[in-house]
Amino acid sequence: MSNCFQKGGSAGAVYGLGLIGAAVYFIGHAGGFWIGVLGFLKALVWPAMLVYRALEVLYQ
Repeated sequence: MSNCFQKGGSAGAVYGLGLIGAAVYFIGHAGGFWIGVLGFLKALVWPAMLVYRALEVLYQ
């Protein structure tokens, strides 16, 4: 029997809270249903957009 420990479990909680916050923000500012759907999809990928922009600014 082996013990398996997983490290970095809190990152999922941070991503989850960020997802909820981004979804509330984007859907709250939506002007219609389909814009709200697009806002939810944006909320799913906001970390990728954030990292892309940060690296773009960092390596100019």
